[in-house]
Amino acid sequence: MSDPRPRSRATGRQRDRYIDVELREVRLTLGRRSILRAVDWRIRPAERWILTGANGAGKTLLLKLLAGDVWPTADTGRRRYRLRGRHFDQPYEIRQQIAYVGAERQDRYEHYEWNHPIEQVIGAGLYHSEILLDPLTDSDHRRIGGLLRRLRLEGLAGRRFLTLSYGERRLVLLARALAGSPRLLLLDEVFNGLDTTYRDRVLAVLTGLSRTALPWVLATHREEDIPDVATHWCRLQNGRLVTTRLARNRGRAAAAAARAPGRLDAGARPAARAPRALRDAGPALLVRLQRASVWREGSPALRNVSLALHAGECWVIHGGNGSGKSTLIQTLYGDLGVAVGGTLWRAGVEPGVPIASFKRRVGLVAPELQAAHPRYLRVDEVVASGLASSIGYDAPRAPNPQRLRRALTRVGAASLVHRTVKSLSYGQLRRVLFARALVHEPDILLLDEPYAGLDAGQRASLRSLVERAVMAGVTVVLATHHADEWPAGATHELELAAGRVRYSGVLRRVKAAA
Repeated sequence: MSDPRPRSRATGRQRDRYIDVELREVRLTLGRRSILRAVDWRIRPAERWILTGANGAGKTLLLKLLAGDVWPTADTGRRRYRLRGRHFDQPYEIRQQIAYVGAERQDRYEHYEWNHPIEQVIGAGLYHSEILLDPLTDSDHRRIGGLLRRLRLEGLAGRRFLTLSYGERRLVLLARALAGSPRLLLLDEVFNGLDTTYRDRVLAVLTGLSRTALPWVLATHREEDIPDVATHWCRLQNGRLVTTRLARNRGRAAAAAARAPGRLDAGARPAARAPRALRDAGPALLVRLQRASVWREGSPALRNVSLALHAGECWVIHGGNGSGKSTLIQTLYGDLGVAVGGTLWRAGVEPGVPIASFKRRVGLVAPELQAAHPRYLRVDEVVASGLASSIGYDAPRAPNPQRLRRALTRVGAASLVHRTVKSLSYGQLRRVLFARALVHEPDILLLDEPYAGLDAGQRASLRSLVERAVMAGVTVVLATHHADEWPAGATHELELAAGRVRYSGVLRRVKAAA
């Protein structure tokens, strides 16, 4: 059988332009926790690796160690890089040649409010800096324009970074990484938050890169996100790395055959049950939007949206990147206001009543919360902050610790209670945010891409938790790109396109898993 994957046509001299990295007996310990144990890994030019493992296995830390952002435990093992015939025992001199794209780097823009123009964000990649310090040259503008066209992002050229959707930001940061002509590319859950169109654009970029000798590593939890051009697969489990070369058929099929504990999720699940009948003949109205428009940084994010949310309903919001899903969730929660001409009504919130009184009845899980919590906070402090709908918890009396542990136990995170945010993986922090949303037994759950960064087992567990909440009468609004994440018991759907409602009403059909 012929190999369908594009082959690198690079000569030996061309391969020498890319980084060859080798880890031997590398260990990483944080506090008393052993993260990596005697990891052996060789990444050569023209190799394209898939990295898998359960939440908390250490995938992000392993990628950061490769990038030189994290240092292995002293006096253990060896980390060696080779580039252009030279050898380096540490990545000091070549760190700028290694590009890393991941959720934590994206969250940094939110945390520090770096709302720079898109051209400046990508331009910073040309100069291997966090932010752009000097004006862009004509040559820089041409290079940036080419990258925008390559990823089909020309329409975002005049925008600022924080006005973009989560998925749009991810593609801009990929363009930023490519702008610096990296010699090693590290992609940490890069497909999180991407709709089918944007995911296909990233896959096309990776396919194009496979015609060069650029080595890359893609960490992922989802089998459908494995490019066919992948050449190798490895799994991080119990601090050790198990590696294999993929068969010469399709990369994702080979990875599926190699699965074991910490396996990928095939993306298929039983079809959602038909919408359940609402318990009450006339359920109470909780939130009503009428002809609501929302602007962000001078750009319209929602246009004339109307929505009536009743007790016991479960709404699924879907639509492409930039369609307005996250903006709608933030508006319902009270973090964004409605422009003149539209109205937003919430039950129990009359003139003079602070919006905080409404927020205390709502549980929220959203990407911006992942970036908002200071890294020094303990897990119990993060969960307790849900009681006051705040970031951090500064009440004079601490809440009942049993209540916090009960919320953490519900999401399978009781063992994390004394850890800090800094010590958690992205997926572990997402589970903690679920506990934060549930700690006060909310009447409403607002969930924006809630399962992003979670492994297959955690997705299934939390999806079941959400479905039990729906059956118990909790009102749920869930925004997602993945049809397999639609809750069983969903009653309504809202489809958005370019900030406008394409469909709103009773669930039209059972969605097949994408």
